[in-house]
Amino acid sequence: MDLITTTAELTAACDRLAKHAVITVDTEFLRETTYYPLLCVIQMASPEEAVVIDALAEDIDLQPFFDLMGDEKVLKVFHAARQDIEIVWHEAGILPHPIFDTQVAAMVLGYGDSIAYDQLVERITGHRPDKTHRFTDWSRRPLTAEQMHYAVSDVTHLRDVFAALDVDLKKRGRSDWVSEEMEVLTSPKTYDFHPERAWERLKSRVRKPKELAVLMEVAAWREQEAQSRDVPRSRVLKDDAVGDIATHAPTSLERLASLRSLPKGFDRSKWGADIIAAVQRGIARDPRALPKIEKQRNNSNGAAIVELLKVLLRMTSERHAVATKVIATVDDLEQIAADDHADVAALHGWRRELFGEAALALKHGRLALAIEKGRVVRVDRE
Repeated sequence: MDLITTTAELTAACDRLAKHAVITVDTEFLRETTYYPLLCVIQMASPEEAVVIDALAEDIDLQPFFDLMGDEKVLKVFHAARQDIEIVWHEAGILPHPIFDTQVAAMVLGYGDSIAYDQLVERITGHRPDKTHRFTDWSRRPLTAEQMHYAVSDVTHLRDVFAALDVDLKKRGRSDWVSEEMEVLTSPKTYDFHPERAWERLKSRVRKPKELAVLMEVAAWREQEAQSRDVPRSRVLKDDAVGDIATHAPTSLERLASLRSLPKGFDRSKWGADIIAAVQRGIARDPRALPKIEKQRNNSNGAAIVELLKVLLRMTSERHAVATKVIATVDDLEQIAADDHADVAALHGWRRELFGEAALALKHGRLALAIEKGRVVRVDRE
């Protein structure tokens, strides 16, 4: 197979692919040393052909590919689509639509949480994909014949996986469940990485408004720095260091130097003063304008309720052959335990029908769990 390296070749290939209702898509990229992923290779397939595109070729404009990604008449099938979509969003400012994510579909059909592509291919087709080039350097040229074969197989096997999952979804009446998830994957909010919201990605447990304000400012500074230098966030400042700064709020370089989570000498770098300035901006923020800090749940039975909800979730997952992760997360369960009206996915749409209503019934004693013949069963109570 010839590698597509010119705009003319890409345009012709995209014109052919656009005649089909469904195509499969995958990308190869690098992002270990950058903030933004470096798109290296694109592979696509229709029922009639498969193509591999050199995204780094000097004489290629990827606009025909981006136009195809936005073509509403063509369903684009990915596996674990989020990073592929993020690349298109960053490179062209558009979101592929409509799409189908085989990993999400597999979770809805009970193949487990976030099943890997090669495992899904083997379970559905019986073929064991070659994983040799999964972590290859896709930016090096020329691409080898083995790399080309690997790239092509990613999208050709995906055709068979999609066909099988699509039939099963329709048979079980769950196509709408996947469509609902695809709307989230194709929402700009999913890829909206504004520095002001960078703090939301951190798992730091701040307890005071001042700590939250400093966290927001330092996280925003780190995000802007990482974006401007095109380096991973951790190259600028590690997550635990951001949390440490938020907790201690150092207002001088001397106090900054005392934090053990920062590399030695960091306070003397050009970023030391930037961090102090961010801390001071945080301290100056109006506490009344800050997001509310989630209070510790003091319900003495809260942990026990969450454990019971976990059992109910596992039962529901097994009974309906749906991955637990796609029904509810542990955080969902904790919020349900604390609030009947928690704004979590598990209390909306098909998830509420499948699990949410039962979770609330269990919480309020209208439903009980019992062991019968070695199995946990639900018992409806008056």
